[in-house]
Amino acid sequence: MKNGIVLRGDLIWTEGPDRFRYIEGGYLSMEGGIIKGVSAEPPREGTILDYSGSLIIPGLSDLHLHAPQYSYAGLFMDEELLEWLEHHTFPEEARFADTGYAAKAYGAFVSDLTKGSTTRFSAFATIHREASLLLMRLLEDAGLSGYVGKVSMDRNSPKELSEDTHEAVEEEILFIDEASSFSRVRPIVTPRFIPSCSDELMEALGKIAGERDLPLQSHLDENPSEVEWVRALCPWADSYASAYDRFSALGPRTIMAHCVWPTEKEIGLLASTGTYVAHSPSSNGNLSSGIAPVRTFLEEGVNVGLATDVAGGSSLSMFRMITDSIQVSKLRWRLVDDTRKPLRFPEAFYLASKGGGSFFGKVGSFEPGYDADILVIDDWKGSTVLRSELSVPERLEFYAYRHPEEFISAKFVKGQRII
Repeated sequence: MKNGIVLRGDLIWTEGPDRFRYIEGGYLSMEGGIIKGVSAEPPREGTILDYSGSLIIPGLSDLHLHAPQYSYAGLFMDEELLEWLEHHTFPEEARFADTGYAAKAYGAFVSDLTKGSTTRFSAFATIHREASLLLMRLLEDAGLSGYVGKVSMDRNSPKELSEDTHEAVEEEILFIDEASSFSRVRPIVTPRFIPSCSDELMEALGKIAGERDLPLQSHLDENPSEVEWVRALCPWADSYASAYDRFSALGPRTIMAHCVWPTEKEIGLLASTGTYVAHSPSSNGNLSSGIAPVRTFLEEGVNVGLATDVAGGSSLSMFRMITDSIQVSKLRWRLVDDTRKPLRFPEAFYLASKGGGSFFGKVGSFEPGYDADILVIDDWKGSTVLRSELSVPERLEFYAYRHPEEFISAKFVKGQRII
């Protein structure tokens, strides 16, 4: 490993949801953007970057966020989903027809995302192809890695955001073709949700994803009113999830955001197809959507990761998503189902790292062969307790609850340092 890099510091990661693994004063070796291994002793070869005293953790994955909504994150949280979309989301997204405005808004979004804990992401853009490609370019240039989707919508949408069905299909194909020049940021097929996509459009998008070997993202069971709306729009389907399944839109390369109100059959369908659930605890609370049954998902074998869902969620912080997911699971246990235990901190961290990261491949762990997505955190800065009194796992928990997104001194994506 003559040309490799070795990071020295307090390493902590999870290989499964049950517990942490950690080495205080350990060494993390990487070469060619890939983790080679961890050890308590310095390796014989490699350039050492000394972060002694700092926490070194895997990068975190945000499975669902809306890049054009970042401009109003933290505002208008007094409405439920459908009213919020009509009054705020759609008017803002219409502004991205202007690429000048898109450059300004997306520039701020990418700048803040780069500074934070997210190393992988799956993002919604808008229906505007040029602005969506602009977002991909900014993310690529920043060194981040993930997916961007040009949103498709051909019904039940404002005039300025509604595409003709044929136009929506053609624009999606053009977007995919033009996005082929990017290497770190890739396209993802993105029907906004079934209420805004006709059966004809959904069928075409499912076919495109299959033929082009592309992932797909959308929304599922976020709000009771939305679920009832889908029941009226798709009387031929026995559930919201089965409507997606009819269009080949579920599978191990699909992310369904929220899944707050699934039936038992839907949970079984998500598990059997390998579909990923993007759990968005902050957004689900802000928009009065409810509390997703994450413990049930895990027990039934559903793939689960965490998501900010900006701007339904008010923060880009994945540490905030970790702690919020624990808190809402406690409320669900106390108020809804006392047979399902709340999430523990190692489990929530796993969902934000290896759990969600697995959608992108070998991502989110320090196991050999995993991509070198790494965060270095100076958790001693701003500390109000004696660190010497805390174990490495306790330091990480303390940091997650007290200092989300602060004091990240280095950030690597596929071995490339971007902070």
